[in-house]
Amino acid sequence: MLVITGQFLFSQSKDSLREKEILQIDLYKKNLKEILPAQTLSGEQLERLNSHSVADALRYFSGVQIKDYGGIGGLKTINIRSMGSQHVGVFYDGIQLGNAQNGLVDLGRFSLDDLEEISLYNGQKSEIFQPAKDFGSSGSIYLQPKTPSFKNGRKTNLTIRLKNSSIDLFNPSIRVEQKISDRVSASFSSEFMQSDGVYKFRYTRKYPDGEIANDTIAKRYDSDIRAKRFETSFNGTVNNGSWNVRGYGYISNRGIPGAIVNNRFGARGQRLMDENYFVQGNFRKKIFPKLETQFKAKFAYDYTHFVDTLSSIKINNQYIQKEVYLSSSNLYTINPNWEVSASADFQYNTLDSDLKLFSYPTRYTSLVAFATTYHWNRFKFLGSLLGTFVHEEVELNTKSPDKAEWTPAAFLSYQPFDDKDFTVRAFYKRIFRMPTFNDLYYTNIGNTFLKPEFTNQYNVGFTYQKLYDHPVFKGWYVKVDGYFNKVENKIIAAPNGSMFRWSMYNLGEVEIIGTDVNIQGELKLGNVMVKPLLSYTFQSARDFTSREESYFGDQIPYTPWHSGTFTLMADYKDWAFNYSFMYVGERYDINQNNIPANHVQPWYTHDLSVQKKFRWKEHQFKTSLEVNNVLNQFYEVVLSYPMPGRNFRLTLSYTL
Repeated sequence: MLVITGQFLFSQSKDSLREKEILQIDLYKKNLKEILPAQTLSGEQLERLNSHSVADALRYFSGVQIKDYGGIGGLKTINIRSMGSQHVGVFYDGIQLGNAQNGLVDLGRFSLDDLEEISLYNGQKSEIFQPAKDFGSSGSIYLQPKTPSFKNGRKTNLTIRLKNSSIDLFNPSIRVEQKISDRVSASFSSEFMQSDGVYKFRYTRKYPDGEIANDTIAKRYDSDIRAKRFETSFNGTVNNGSWNVRGYGYISNRGIPGAIVNNRFGARGQRLMDENYFVQGNFRKKIFPKLETQFKAKFAYDYTHFVDTLSSIKINNQYIQKEVYLSSSNLYTINPNWEVSASADFQYNTLDSDLKLFSYPTRYTSLVAFATTYHWNRFKFLGSLLGTFVHEEVELNTKSPDKAEWTPAAFLSYQPFDDKDFTVRAFYKRIFRMPTFNDLYYTNIGNTFLKPEFTNQYNVGFTYQKLYDHPVFKGWYVKVDGYFNKVENKIIAAPNGSMFRWSMYNLGEVEIIGTDVNIQGELKLGNVMVKPLLSYTFQSARDFTSREESYFGDQIPYTPWHSGTFTLMADYKDWAFNYSFMYVGERYDINQNNIPANHVQPWYTHDLSVQKKFRWKEHQFKTSLEVNNVLNQFYEVVLSYPMPGRNFRLTLSYTL
């Protein structure tokens, strides 16, 4: 498992207003250029959506399902269009984050304060100059860190933040940017987060007929966290090219929330200690007028220590993962309308553990991708072919057979009218995914003959966007997609006694029919800029594995038929206001039968925030007050894992 369209904010300065309008127009041009436009959150939006982590921010994207196991320290997993978290590629500064052990990427490790943009692509990016791994996911999340920018002759930027909340959160952070020369800059950021994770919730009991009885108000005690993050980067330019090097570290000690069942309210004694480090680099250069090349490299080291002292089976296990990744991509421009690319990647993964009879697997993965894009008048085409070759070795037990698969993709867009405001598009993509090390080799759970997943995606949609020179109504944007996904041998991950150990099984065949809708508007009411945003998702994700099973044709676990968000942003001078509403409809829990006993109630939340900027000479101060879950609704995203009620957060920041 893995654990909105872009907007721009306005101030009342004429120069600033003009600058933002230009940025907005550039956004519309970008959307028109892409065959498949992304859902994007950027700039100050990331500070205004009552989001504590990247996973929280992704809730505002259509087609996304979130599993949240409660509290700041609780795990959060992401799924796009019901195809499984393993099909979601998460890329940080252009290089994929990996976890060969179980595929879980903890998005809470990455600070929103350090991100310039979060983008979500269904299918893949609408470009072909990228590593082969970028072609290998059914959906991709790109986390783009901030690049140092220096204005008015400055050589140093400094930002200090302090966050505090009613869930006993203490979260200071610092970011420093330094201009070394005209071509080289550097940045360093660090963050500390501590919380006891204690919050109130309503304990409920469900009877076999599906009836729910509210019993009592209790407190969650096992969601504490203490974490440190540090990150540094160097960025530079060369003639007709650029480069960067980034180092990252994250150390955490957290409680793992247990299921609230049978009146068990106290802490469970399950803890997870993590150490995650990586160093990565990128070099990009135009060699000839028609030939451009780029190289990427990464080394990652991950240490995990899981302890369970209170369960009937005591657990004290340690795991070490290592990853080496190399990539070379080349782009050749045949003419202004036709480009071709070739990419080759190599990835080396190992997993060590102190488990008895552990297999100690090593995986060698090679990928090659060939792609082309062609523009002709109002027609655009992108096609790609990805080859995936996997070889594994083990010290004990039986290894998984070698794999070699070729997976194609094709993307089309067409603008039927001269004004270019309306675009229709479609794509087809086939995906091959290997099971993780835990799927294959976990002691007493892994199965080396577990079948890999194959996914076929079909998507049709349209976008319409229009800017107006009107005193009130400035523009609007509509994006609608209908899709059909068919997953063969779908792997479902479910917690097996704890939130750290998972069991994997194949559902066989799942068919997903869905619709994503995004609508964005922009108005100016006097001196107030207002931006309403609406997203809606319908999904029917049904299991068609075997007609002999009682759950044949039932909705797969934790996939709601209906979900959506509404966000309203308003800006007045140095004040900013944000309201957001989130709704997730009824669904069924991990038990596959859609019967009343397995029914999970819908949930919704209302969130509010207000920000104020203060300026003194060249210094800027900003304060933000957030109220989350305003109506104090007691709800569960995952059954038996209650979420916090009403809570508050105060953020103070200083920028030099």
